[in-house]
Amino acid sequence: MAGGSRAAGASVTSRALSLLAAFDDEHRRLGLTALAERARMPLPTAHRLVADLVEFGALARTPSGDYVVGRRLWDIGLLAPVQSGLREVASPHLQDLFGATRATVHLAVRDGVRALYVDRLRGNASLPVVATVGSRLPLHATGVGKVLLAHAPQPVQEEVFRELPRLTPFTITAPGSLRRQLTLVLRDGYATTAEEMGLGACSAAVPVSQRGRVVAALGVVVASLTRDRPRLVAALQVAAQGISRSLERAPAVGAEGDGAAERAL
Repeated sequence: MAGGSRAAGASVTSRALSLLAAFDDEHRRLGLTALAERARMPLPTAHRLVADLVEFGALARTPSGDYVVGRRLWDIGLLAPVQSGLREVASPHLQDLFGATRATVHLAVRDGVRALYVDRLRGNASLPVVATVGSRLPLHATGVGKVLLAHAPQPVQEEVFRELPRLTPFTITAPGSLRRQLTLVLRDGYATTAEEMGLGACSAAVPVSQRGRVVAALGVVVASLTRDRPRLVAALQVAAQGISRSLERAPAVGAEGDGAAERAL
């Protein structure tokens, strides 16, 4: 269960953090009672602290009365080095890539066994794009995720292979098939998906490196890769090389595979 324990003498700060930690990918909206239960604190205490968090902007209340993570937290999160540093360095290259492809462009880092999307430019085509900035999506079903997984340490790969949920009829759920794909990613230098995260959407992605280590992945989402794959991969590689050159002049990131969202860039 998310959230902290109701330890005797827990500080106001630790209890407030427990309320924030109650939210995760499966619990993006929570009522007050559910928040209190997941944070393991009395309802009156949760009510008082939630009111303070809403006033601060760390939480927001929906018209239905549920609570969601507030925009203030995201604004603060953008100041973290892994967000601001990478986004700032990559931004002009993402703009160039978008101009060359008119496709939705994604920049992601690995956060544990998920791909954390740190930037996005939305393309003109009306495609079912699932990822938004701040999304954490499965590594095995996304183009950027496959790139990050291919370059992840063996323990991370094994953890991912233990559970490969089927998100569409085309999601790769057999560990052997996914391993073969990851081998091709390392050989060819890019990854692809075909309606594996959402129907009607395909993707291609390439690694972004700094000093010989893969620290992020850059991808595009399109309706089909049948004809344009070579052109899209070439455009991705040009942009990724530009980002990598810019990163060479930046402070080094944390160790590869340590969970980029938890490290400094």
